[in-house]
Amino acid sequence: MRIAIIKEQKEFEKRVALTPDICKQLISSGFQCSIETNAGMNSFFSDEAYTAAGAEVVSDKTALLSNADIVVKVNPLTSEEVKMMKKGAVTISLMYAASNPALIEACVSQGISAFSADAIPRISRAQKMDVLSSQANLAGYKSVIVGAYHLGKIFPMLMTAAGTIKPAKVVIMGAGVAGLQAIATAKRLGAIVEVSDIRPETKEQVESLGGKFIEVKGDESIKIEGGYVKGVSDEFLKKQQEVVSKHISEADLVITTALIPGKKAPMLIPEDLVKKMKMGAVIVDMAVEQGGNCACSEYGKTVVKHGVIIVGEPNIPSLLPLNASELYAKNIQTFLIHLANKEGFKWEMEEEITKGSLIVHNGVNLFNK
Repeated sequence: MRIAIIKEQKEFEKRVALTPDICKQLISSGFQCSIETNAGMNSFFSDEAYTAAGAEVVSDKTALLSNADIVVKVNPLTSEEVKMMKKGAVTISLMYAASNPALIEACVSQGISAFSADAIPRISRAQKMDVLSSQANLAGYKSVIVGAYHLGKIFPMLMTAAGTIKPAKVVIMGAGVAGLQAIATAKRLGAIVEVSDIRPETKEQVESLGGKFIEVKGDESIKIEGGYVKGVSDEFLKKQQEVVSKHISEADLVITTALIPGKKAPMLIPEDLVKKMKMGAVIVDMAVEQGGNCACSEYGKTVVKHGVIIVGEPNIPSLLPLNASELYAKNIQTFLIHLANKEGFKWEMEEEITKGSLIVHNGVNLFNK
């Protein structure tokens, strides 16, 4: 079974799907690994490191893909990359299938199989494969560091001979994996942290990390599936904005993390609310890649609007490419060993992890079936 690792082409992307250490472990398990030239350079993994691990470095991308039994990538493959794959081969990546119908169609036309790492079920035995959680954990940490960089004041209270500096006030929208890590990081830096989440069960987690939970009474429009919010009404979002607006207007830093898979990110901070914020306050919009939680955020840009600094960083895990690649690679290794051995894939079609993550099987579209 030959595994191919190809270089990421997406804007703002510095990660690589497999690291030299993980390649070495897979090779010792009986797989063969080939990697595109310089695929790991932006993550600080040299071609020489892959060669030393036993992997083959290949400069011809077409040859690399056409000879591979398994193609691994962080971001979705392009239709052109799919066309280079041989019939019957398998790809593993963050497909985000609901947002990529053209990619599914390309896989069907090519007669390949495709697993989507973002669709791995959130069950206890799949925790070591949970790509979304491992990347969100890093993103939550880095979002606070990015916010602190842009903020014109320190986080902790500081008593000096010249007077006392009040601690910064941080408001975090969403207490998922990214939000919880952001709480922990902001608290470690000495900030006062307030948190809003539409799931009341997150209150205990927030308070255990030292955050203050902003309670908004839920309604029947909130749909939770596998630990993720799958849907929420505009009426509830409006109610949430009304409750949270006072906290946001007093905040020094606001971090928004709200995403709904396959849909545009919910609007949490309209422009009117930005106008009410303090001069020099900072918003880090972690959902900018899916349309943004703030009306004023711009993809890939840091802008100042109404005196507020708004950071639209689209790929925060990629700001920590070494750690992000290490965790992603370990997730993929665990996932791959679950699905296959050196002889081939098991194709246990009714097994929960396989059933949840297999989007296309030998040219047959299984998405939402």
